[in-house]
Amino acid sequence: MERRLEGQVAVITGGASGIGAATAEKLLSHGAKVVLGDIQEDRLARHVSELGTGAMGCRCDVTREEEVQRLVDTAVETHGRIDVMFNNAGIVGAMGPMETTPTEEWLFTLDILLNGVFYGMKHASRHMKAAGRGSIVSMSSIAGVMGGLGPHAYAAAKHAVVGLTKNLAAEACAYGVRVNCLAPGLIATPLAAAAAIGDAEGVDAAITEFAEQSPLPGRAGMPDDVANAVLWLASDESGYVNGQTIAIDAGFTTGSRPGGPNFAEYRPILREAGKEGL
Repeated sequence: MERRLEGQVAVITGGASGIGAATAEKLLSHGAKVVLGDIQEDRLARHVSELGTGAMGCRCDVTREEEVQRLVDTAVETHGRIDVMFNNAGIVGAMGPMETTPTEEWLFTLDILLNGVFYGMKHASRHMKAAGRGSIVSMSSIAGVMGGLGPHAYAAAKHAVVGLTKNLAAEACAYGVRVNCLAPGLIATPLAAAAAIGDAEGVDAAITEFAEQSPLPGRAGMPDDVANAVLWLASDESGYVNGQTIAIDAGFTTGSRPGGPNFAEYRPILREAGKEGL
């Protein structure tokens, strides 16, 4: 297998489980060294041990800038460089109607989903600009490009990540740094399982449910689908891609739905006042 990131160094927040864990495994298999941050210290230690040589973990609460900075700086101090930053850490956050959303839950959600991305962008771009290279990938969502697909705070943060991605892309490209983000749909992770079926351990059940809701018959979104997109954006294969939001959603944001579109069957042209035919 061609190793597309040989000798590179990747930092991943939220790297202990779900998409972050799958992405760490993917990048490591392509020759990168990975530095993972998470607040789930026991789970992080187990995952790093399973990954073996080339992986290391650091406690990182993305709501605390100094911890994000330490995660990035540790990668540079240990390996001499940072080539890839994947701002992945996330939660579902505050849920329910706007009038019942507690302000402290709103702020906490934004602190993780938006400020955490900002801190990752800020400290990764500092090193990458100086090196004249790098790829920053951040996690948005289909709820960040359409309305009504996520709770208010989640949607607000994910829309903001799209805007922040475009702005940093416009700034950092002059230094050889590319900045993009991903907008996944339903992906079968413990977090998504907890939100969908109320059980973070029920990933298998979530896969079945998500496959039924997928525009692609029987095909649920999996963590590896996102990991493959991160790999592409990290590699030179996407070297002319900058400032983009890539949906990983089986076409949901195009209007694709299970069973196909409305008006899928032919009928004669429908005209004024209900007349048919030319």
